[in-house]
Amino acid sequence: MTLSKRIVQLCYALEDSPRYHRVKRFFWDLLENPESRRRRVFDLFMIAVVLASIFLLLYTVEHPHFAIAYRFEKIAVTIFVVEYLLRFWVHSDAHRIVIDAYEQAEFLNLPFSLRRALAAVARKKWEYVRSPMAIIDLLAIMPTYRPVRLVRIFLLFRLFKLFRYTRSINQLTGILREKRFELTTLAIFAGFVIFAASTAIYMFESDLPGADIDTFFDALYWSLVTISTVGYGDITPHTQEGRVIALVLIVSGLGVAAFATSILVSAFSERFREMRQQHTLFAVEKMRHAIVVCGYGRVSESVLQKMPDERARFIVIDSDEQRVALAKTQGFLALEGDARENDLLERVGIRQRVDTVLCLTNDDVTNVFVTLTARALNPQVRIITRANNKESVRKLRLAGADHVLSIYEIVGLMAANYVGQPVAFDALHGFLSGEKGVEIEAVVIPEGSFLDGVRLGDVDFLRYRLILFGIIVGSTDGTMAAERHPLRAGRHFQFNPPPGTVLQRDQILILLGHRLSILHLKELLEQSALKAA
Repeated sequence: MTLSKRIVQLCYALEDSPRYHRVKRFFWDLLENPESRRRRVFDLFMIAVVLASIFLLLYTVEHPHFAIAYRFEKIAVTIFVVEYLLRFWVHSDAHRIVIDAYEQAEFLNLPFSLRRALAAVARKKWEYVRSPMAIIDLLAIMPTYRPVRLVRIFLLFRLFKLFRYTRSINQLTGILREKRFELTTLAIFAGFVIFAASTAIYMFESDLPGADIDTFFDALYWSLVTISTVGYGDITPHTQEGRVIALVLIVSGLGVAAFATSILVSAFSERFREMRQQHTLFAVEKMRHAIVVCGYGRVSESVLQKMPDERARFIVIDSDEQRVALAKTQGFLALEGDARENDLLERVGIRQRVDTVLCLTNDDVTNVFVTLTARALNPQVRIITRANNKESVRKLRLAGADHVLSIYEIVGLMAANYVGQPVAFDALHGFLSGEKGVEIEAVVIPEGSFLDGVRLGDVDFLRYRLILFGIIVGSTDGTMAAERHPLRAGRHFQFNPPPGTVLQRDQILILLGHRLSILHLKELLEQSALKAA
């Protein structure tokens, strides 16, 4: 068997190996995936290693026999080398490049050239090697070669490694890259002025007895100090022509500083909104079981204010900058954007970390589109939407909404009940709004808990300061749809069940009582279920 065939077989073996892909995916998440928690932990670890290595290397300048520093240096360099090699490995799939080249040759009925395939692999890897961050990683290893004194200057590159691990610095460099043309033009102008001034001052001052400028390097140093408006005063011109050049340099330096400041200010103002958005998304990444609220108006504000215990779970999305600012001032995570866009919902984690979507805008068309988008991205997410017109209720249900709230019908129903039964309405409103300190809560009976298999008449709910309204009974198929719609999944609500009713696992108790009492009962159920398991 030829070498080419052996390499191709090895590449196919790697392609078919789940373990290989699992290991490579792990290290890609650790080193490159911005959404990975592993990377955040690894970045913090590497920042600590870089700073500690720099501190110890500086400490050994005056304490050359500090043994701990040398041992830590070996460990740090080993970590840097392993990190460099792992990044080199995960940068591209070398085996996939060889397989593609082989299959292309087979398809075209041409002889397979291993040399060309390996050249393609080398080109792909070279893209990483010559990237700025890879060069910094390589130079950061070099300070360990102590015998070469000049090489110690590469210690500074370990500071540049921090760019890789801190997002804020990456954002800053991104802003500078966007203004690369303007900054490059300004740098060329400043370089031309410095070179021209250095040449002129050198010609006027170098031959003058007692002058401070003897070499062109002195002239270049003086020009840089002068144009930066620092003015150390260690080198000063002694001729009228030199002073005129100094005046020109000072004015030019002020102009360069002003232009550079305006460029950076405009860049930051353009990106400031995006940076705030990105900062909010970083906070969203840490959330679990989030509730996305699309549209922040009077209805949304009222809903969110009525759920103070869920405040940390809300993510507000609105296209109006002022409403987003209002939501932020009230303590909610808020993003400016169009919730109808797939990209925005995916960035907030509609597939991974969102449990519920509330579509509460005052535009039914927007609510339909948001519902369609959310349902397409996550078929299991629960969607509750607002209908501003009676004609939109059916459309919203067809779009995938689990619950449709018709504002005007709800208001009409409440008004009719208030007119007919004002006392009962006030009492019920107090319970639902929490104004009386009492809540209505659904509590699931866990398997093996002390309520599983017990007759209802044997349970003293008054002991827990709770009142039982009813039970949702019946079996389900265990799907997410059944969890979102228990009354549509073969279950029914039994109001005021008889004492002989036997409670079973997965049944839902509808209880009325203080929140503390409800939480206490839930805790007892969970503890008893764990003991039984």
